Amino acid sequence: MSELSLENAILTRHSIRGFLPKEVPDELLLKVFELAQWSPSGTNVQPWQAYVASGAALQRIRSEFIRRVEAKVPAKPDLPDKGKMGEIFRARRRDCAAALYSAMGVAWEDKPGRASVGRRNFEMFDAPHVVFLCMKDHFGSQTAADVGMYAQTLMLALTANGLASCAQGTMAHYPDLVRDNFGFEEDVKVLFGISFGYEDTSIAANTARTSRAPLEESVTFIRD
Repeated sequence: MSELSLENAILTRHSIRGFLPKEVPDELLLKVFELAQWSPSGTNVQPWQAYVASGAALQRIRSEFIRRVEAKVPAKPDLPDKGKMGEIFRARRRDCAAALYSAMGVAWEDKPGRASVGRRNFEMFDAPHVVFLCMKDHFGSQTAADVGMYAQTLMLALTANGLASCAQGTMAHYPDLVRDNFGFEEDVKVLFGISFGYEDTSIAANTARTSRAPLEESVTFIRD
């Protein structure tokens, strides 16, 4: 496998929603997490705590996620979203959903079909691995940004090594389930998760692509 340039890794990384039932070899698993460890953080505190589930442990967690969703157990994230979003951001979210539904042949009016698409999140898209990204609760939003940088570094490392990933806010819905399985304390908060492994190119959802906003909508340059 030829190495990807950083630019190509950035441009080719995209969310994968269907994985092969093939575990990542331990040597490669350690390699990508060692690379991610070089992510920047404020004053080099390295606040991220990554909990990786594979094999029987992952199947146990996945099964309980699905059971709770089917039982309509309310989500209780450690750090709930404020729930406020401007129209420009809502539009981007709708466009993302439309791209996914279109790739899968699911009409917007097809509520059962859309529900089935949503359920796939909790199945972790059949990924052979999931990592839950966490931090101690004495940290605040600035440090959460450090964990975000770690996540991007990790996903680029995965991409550069022929692996695929999907970052998932849904993995924070039931933090008690994550704590129970990994045995960490209440003061460690679950932020989100990343499912990863080898892409199943036969899955229609994996053909979905999103666009990016024009630079002027996000970046402001001043000189004087």
